[in-house]
Amino acid sequence: MSEVYANRRSRLRDHVNAAGTAAALVTRPANVRYLAAAAPRGAVLLLGGSEDLLVCAGPPGDRPCEGRPDESVRLHVLPANGGDTAVAAAGLALARGADSLAIEEHHLTVARHRALAAVAPGLRLTDLGGAVEQLRVVKDEEEISCLRIGAEIADQALGELLESILVGRTERHLALELERRLVDHGADGPAFPTSVATGPHAGRRSHRPTDRRVEEGDFLSVCLGATYRGYRCEIGRTFVIGTSPADWQIELYDLVFAAQRAGREFLAPGAACRDVDRAARQVLDSAGYAEALPPLTGHGVGLEIEEDPQLAPSAMGKLDACVPVTVEPGVHLPGRGGVRIDDTLVVRPEADGGPELLTITTKELLAL
Repeated sequence: MSEVYANRRSRLRDHVNAAGTAAALVTRPANVRYLAAAAPRGAVLLLGGSEDLLVCAGPPGDRPCEGRPDESVRLHVLPANGGDTAVAAAGLALARGADSLAIEEHHLTVARHRALAAVAPGLRLTDLGGAVEQLRVVKDEEEISCLRIGAEIADQALGELLESILVGRTERHLALELERRLVDHGADGPAFPTSVATGPHAGRRSHRPTDRRVEEGDFLSVCLGATYRGYRCEIGRTFVIGTSPADWQIELYDLVFAAQRAGREFLAPGAACRDVDRAARQVLDSAGYAEALPPLTGHGVGLEIEEDPQLAPSAMGKLDACVPVTVEPGVHLPGRGGVRIDDTLVVRPEADGGPELLTITTKELLAL
C-alpha cells in the first residue's frame, strides 16, 4: 500500500510544481489521510524537498479512526506545547529552502493563515484549492472494498434492529442502538449522526432524533452509515410500523422508490451529474411534489460522507467509473411524515454490469 500513497503524493507534487510552487501544506484531515494513510488529531502533511513530513502534535496513536502512517512518510513530532502544526510546518518548509508554499485556503482559518505568513515571511503563499479533493473523487479498488465492507456492516446493523420490538421506543434510543451495533460489527464508528425519524418527522433529511416514541401506523425513516478504515457509506430506508400501510403511504412510497430507481439507472460513466438529479427529480416533480424536494439527489462518499460530485440541478461535470455516490430522493409532508430511500452505489460501465449497489437491505415497503 505504501506505493499507492507515494503515487498519490507524486501526483499532487506534479500539480504543485506545474503551478510554479516549491512545496505544499495539506491541512484538511481527510486529505492528510488520503495522502499519508493516517491523520492523527491536528496532523498536517508537508510535501516538497527530499522527503515528505507528517507533522504531528504528539506521537500517533493506534486508533483505527486515525489510521497508521505510511512508512515512506517521515514523522516530525513537535515537542510538548510545540504550537500549531501548520505553523511549524511552514517554518520547516522555509528552513528546507522553499520559497513558496501552496496551502489549502478553503480549510485554514483567517487567524491560522496570518500565523503562517508571520512565521515564514519569506514564503510566497499560494492557494492549493481543491486539488486533493479532485484526486479523491475516483476511488481505487482498495478504497471501494472498504466502502463495501462498511455497507455490509450498516446493512447488518439495520437488519438486526428491524427484528426487534420497535413500538414504544424513542427515536433517540433507536439511533443509539444502531450506532452501538455498527461498532459491534467492526466499524470504526458511525459515518455521521444516525437519523431515526418517526410519524410526522419521517422523511426529513438529516433529522435529529428526539424523544418521540414509535407508534402504530407510523412511517419510520432510518438513515445511517458505517465508517470502515476511514471510508464512509450511507443507507436510508423507510418502513411502516405495526400494521398494513395506508393507501397514501403506499402511493408515496412507490413514488419515491420510482424516483430512486430512475436516478440509480442513470448512473454511468460520462453521465452528467445534473442529469442524474433530473432523472429522479422529474418523477417526483410530475406528481406535484416540487416544493417538497431536497436540494440534491445525491453526492459522493469516501473519506468524508459528503464529497464531490454533487448530484444537484446546478451541478457541473460528468461521472467517471469507480466513483461512489449516494442516490437519496425523498419527500416530507409537513404534519404527516414522508419517505426517504438512500443507497450507496459505485459507478461502473455497462460492460461491467452497470452501477454496483453496495447497500442491499430490501427496499420493499415492510410493515414491522
